[in-house]
Amino acid sequence: MRIEHHGAKDGVTGSCHELFLGSNSLLIDCGLFQGAESKSSLNIDFPLDCVRALFLTHCHIDHVGRIPWLLAAGFHSPIYATQATSALLPLMLEDGLKIQLGLDSQQCEQITNRVRSLLKPIPYDCWVQLTFPSGELINVRFRQAGHILGSAYVEIKLPDDRVVVFSGDLGPCNTPLLVDPFSPERADILVLESTYGDRQHQSIGDRQRRLKEIVERSLQDGGAIIIPAFSVGRTQELLFDLENIIAQADIHSSKVKWQSLPVILDSPLAAKITEQYNTYKQLWANEAKSRYSTGRHPLSFQQCIVIKSHAEHVALINRLQASAEPAIIVAASGMCTGGRVVGYLEALLPDKRTDIVFSGYQAKGTLGKALIDGKTDVEVNQALITVNAQIHQLSGYSAHADQSDLIEFVRNIAHGPREIYLVHGEIATLRALADKLYSVIENVRIHHAS
Repeated sequence: MRIEHHGAKDGVTGSCHELFLGSNSLLIDCGLFQGAESKSSLNIDFPLDCVRALFLTHCHIDHVGRIPWLLAAGFHSPIYATQATSALLPLMLEDGLKIQLGLDSQQCEQITNRVRSLLKPIPYDCWVQLTFPSGELINVRFRQAGHILGSAYVEIKLPDDRVVVFSGDLGPCNTPLLVDPFSPERADILVLESTYGDRQHQSIGDRQRRLKEIVERSLQDGGAIIIPAFSVGRTQELLFDLENIIAQADIHSSKVKWQSLPVILDSPLAAKITEQYNTYKQLWANEAKSRYSTGRHPLSFQQCIVIKSHAEHVALINRLQASAEPAIIVAASGMCTGGRVVGYLEALLPDKRTDIVFSGYQAKGTLGKALIDGKTDVEVNQALITVNAQIHQLSGYSAHADQSDLIEFVRNIAHGPREIYLVHGEIATLRALADKLYSVIENVRIHHAS
């Protein structure tokens, strides 16, 4: 048995790992490289002859974005995913193909239909038995990862009873919308994500208060608040908290008229994803279910205005640019690498009344990273734009586990692991997490890029 990494070995994008068992292998994720890690060619540069199946941990584009190129390279084996991931996957791939290749809807549909023909939706905790041509039996199941809707880690039981676990992306604990990840009973070998393996997040319990404070402070001089957000995961967490702030706002003492403040969702993909979050309410955490049971709609509340057409999008930008009226705009993409948020930035970054609120990781080489780093002039749509807007960072919305969460995930594995492969992190982060793991886990060997 051996593991090869075809992405996210020494970075945070392009996740793709191959588990070899003799002359056969399983592929875990096939994601797109993004930001400074982007590659000029998306072609699959490893042989597929021995790959018997692809297992998807979740549908973020850095875990699934190379699937069309995988098909083009000749892959025709089953693709396994949780039921929710299977529902989200065609939406994510279609959006990616339109952005990356400029394909029209019909062209995208041909590719997504091919993906659907290979897709095998599997409920959480249900074992899938694979029989290799060599006669070996492999058992695989998905377990809750708490990262985004449908996210899972992959538990693989080998013919010799060893268990290999691929974490995918693990979520933090105690989030109000989705259930927490829980550790496997056994993992002889663990492939562990390390995105935030060198740091602690601020309290999730305080994030709603901090969001409210930023909004109230930002709106003192009017202007728009732009929140770049990933279409799946971050957008829904933000809407969830904004709905709760509005529901709890004191109309007499608050500086902001929350009950009349428009919350604008300007992302066709995010709107479709949010519909799927509503469809899979059984995967919500108890807090979210409780709010819904009282008649509230945490992800589709009255003040949430969905912008559908491009014409509406352009009209709204022009209106905000002319009037500087208060509004909260949640738009993709989360790193400002494309999508409708770019139009808002091009028009409103020069206005000092504009506030940009980042709530997630910004990869090197992205516009979001440049703004976080305090660049006073940035390139947007091939034009140099002066940044007069106020830039804020809001923690507590990361969909990734921090160092403490990752350590606890490992420590709560009752049996093992004997070997850990650290992936999905920058080099310094991998080293920091390895050092911490060595200090708390006995008799373990840790592999990572260096």
